[in-house]
Amino acid sequence: MPQDETVPKQYERCDDDTKSDLVELKSTTVTNKQAIFTFACVRPGVYRSTFSSNDHPLPPFPSCERPERTSTIAKLQAVGSHEVVVIDDTGASAHLDWTAAPVLKLSYHNETMYTDLPHRSYVLDGTGVAHYTRYFKDSMHVGLGEKAAPFDLSGRSFVLSATDSFGYDVHCTDPLYKHIPLLIVASPKGVIGTFSTSHARGSYSIGSEMDGMWGRFKVYRQDHGGLEQYHFVGRTMQEVVHKYAELVGFPLLVPRWAFGYLAGGMKYSMLDDPPAHEALKDFADKLVEHDIPCSGFRLSSGYTVAETEPKTRNVFTWNRHRFPDPEAFVHSFRLKGIRLIANIKPYVLTNHLAYTHLAASGALFTDPNTNTTALTRLWSAGGGESGEGSHVDFTSPAGYTWWYDNVLALRKLGIDCPWNDNNEYTIPSDKWLMSLSNTATSSTFETMAHKRRDVGLWGRALNTELMAKASHDALLDAAPEERPFVLTRSATAGTMRYACSTWSGDNVTSWSSLQGSTALSLNAGLSLLQNYGHDIGGFEGPQPSPELLLRWVQVGIYGPRFAVNCFKTSAENNSVGEVIELWMYPEILPEIRKAIKRRYEILPYLYDLMLQSHRTAVPPMRWVGWGYESDAKVWANKVLREGEGQFWLGDSLMVGSVYTPGAESVEIYLPKRDEDDAYLNTNTPYQYLVAGQWTSIDAPLIGSIPVIARVGGAVIVGKPVQTAAPGDQVNEARSPIDDYRGIEIFPREANKCREDRLPDTYTWLEDDGISIAGKADAAVASCKFEYTRAQEKIGVNFAIDSAVFEPSWAKRETFGLRAVQYVARRW
Repeated sequence: MPQDETVPKQYERCDDDTKSDLVELKSTTVTNKQAIFTFACVRPGVYRSTFSSNDHPLPPFPSCERPERTSTIAKLQAVGSHEVVVIDDTGASAHLDWTAAPVLKLSYHNETMYTDLPHRSYVLDGTGVAHYTRYFKDSMHVGLGEKAAPFDLSGRSFVLSATDSFGYDVHCTDPLYKHIPLLIVASPKGVIGTFSTSHARGSYSIGSEMDGMWGRFKVYRQDHGGLEQYHFVGRTMQEVVHKYAELVGFPLLVPRWAFGYLAGGMKYSMLDDPPAHEALKDFADKLVEHDIPCSGFRLSSGYTVAETEPKTRNVFTWNRHRFPDPEAFVHSFRLKGIRLIANIKPYVLTNHLAYTHLAASGALFTDPNTNTTALTRLWSAGGGESGEGSHVDFTSPAGYTWWYDNVLALRKLGIDCPWNDNNEYTIPSDKWLMSLSNTATSSTFETMAHKRRDVGLWGRALNTELMAKASHDALLDAAPEERPFVLTRSATAGTMRYACSTWSGDNVTSWSSLQGSTALSLNAGLSLLQNYGHDIGGFEGPQPSPELLLRWVQVGIYGPRFAVNCFKTSAENNSVGEVIELWMYPEILPEIRKAIKRRYEILPYLYDLMLQSHRTAVPPMRWVGWGYESDAKVWANKVLREGEGQFWLGDSLMVGSVYTPGAESVEIYLPKRDEDDAYLNTNTPYQYLVAGQWTSIDAPLIGSIPVIARVGGAVIVGKPVQTAAPGDQVNEARSPIDDYRGIEIFPREANKCREDRLPDTYTWLEDDGISIAGKADAAVASCKFEYTRAQEKIGVNFAIDSAVFEPSWAKRETFGLRAVQYVARRW
């Protein structure tokens, strides 16, 4: 983009000097562009800064509401006439100097980890702004929602926008599907997070630019409007992510069934002969034949393809040849215990039956060049095929209501989940106009001095968020007692207040894609995309080899979300495509089945991690150094910083990924924080492993990837099959009741015990798996298990607080204990 930088200077304080938590500065050095800078203390370790001018208004629809300042925040103290400092009892401190351009420094226990670039900090740049800060090259830089691997983003540049990156290269393609401007700078000395609330497009250069005069720097560029940022200071990533969640919202509850195997494949819904509903019946029958449990099916948009020419995808319609009786089809899958996740896209082609009505009612964007409905090319039929159409404008009452009504109809039909797809809003012009007349945006628009309605200022990603809200609200109104499950491909920070699940989009089948997937998951988790996963085996590209498919399944079962979905087209077949079926290679089918049943067996463990995520914002998948910040090796080693080879699942299991064909072993690093730390291989030969070193772990293809347990940890397990959740009002499939719990423990060696001599403790939560947050948050069973080892005996103690919710297994007292190298027994 063109560069037109101006750095306002000569700031003077223009607040009344009596506010102990706010500084407001004004500069008049730029003609007709009076610049305003503010800095405020929000909460302990949380600060807000803004930079705007007459022509650069603050984000009109920020990704979070402005929080109330707490009564416990520290007070700003003046240091001379152009400086203030603030130090709070959390160890965080801030220093602002506006002798020239404002320079903000943030520290943790007197270690400066963030500072603006002097003389070039806050810059007016054409229609937008730029913010320059120092680059600390030894620190890790993580977050930004969903960015190309590796995990550490240092030394790279990224576009802050979202696009339909079909078949992307996981190590190179940018942007991907998410727009979340949260950058976290982490080091052994502390962690700083910076979040921009704007939906406008932009970019982040994270040490990839440098200049002989300016040195090493980072620069956040925003194409339109002024800057609003929040800064979070803490000791660890966990502290900073928690503070970020307090601002934008904690991850939503996910229904329990969504942690099972979610199947899919474009091919099924695209079939005319046999018709799709018959092909899908055959698929469901084969699941039973091959003894593979399945909880959900992603119904691709083939069900919306018109029966006659032009055979285009028309959202909220049904192809009656492929699905003669949609209600009966949906019911048939529910009878098999498979919930349907229906694909819906936020645009209409000009041949859509509703197009004329939507255009006339103002439900679509306006092109200011013609003052008529804005048109663009949109995916219409087969791979790479497009037609003219228009995006739904969710800031329009007509657009929002039309979407809400149709999602409501799908839910009443029996569809459990709307799959908000193709919602990156890749429109061709920032000058397009939005309605801004619905309740979410109208009040702000009415108070604006310039009455700007352009997409550039408000941000195209605003519609991604409002689309999620419309889908969420429709589900909630259709089933007020059930937690809404909205699946979204694109996301902003605000989107995840309405959508509880997302994935990495249209990945490609390759070993490289498998390798980079862990890094994407780790950054997604830090950005509060915590029910996140990948299309196992690859969405686009060739069919996976038996080895690649099995390795992907083996690691995929340990992610928060496990789904197989694809659209494998070719030049000869760009409409129906091929599909991955888990039984496609008989030689690995037993291992596939074993892995998926293990997924269902550990589902109580995965579900507890989601409940903890909802309450604390701790991601289920964690970087190897999470909780082990005192281990210098996790910071110094390039392989560990890249985050591709291993990850924590909760705090009990370290999972290693095999992403090299033919590999039979993997090098795993076992972090150390205490002298009594140790690990246990959960696979043959079940050996104890020393903490603080690398070790080679066997990983035979017909066997398992490395799964290493932290000694003293535990994993709660249930039945290795699909079960009915306690909150399910109707069990149409007559699935088994969830009435068994076991616990897998990893005792210390016989001659070793904890330094403090206390028992090892594992706690977990359970709820009914279906109720809305207001009910479920208050109705949770809290379980506590303690164990100690004395020579060849294990002493155990168990307690459960089930006063407000009693799990079925607790009523029946069916609980098992399994210690590695010990015989399982009832107790």
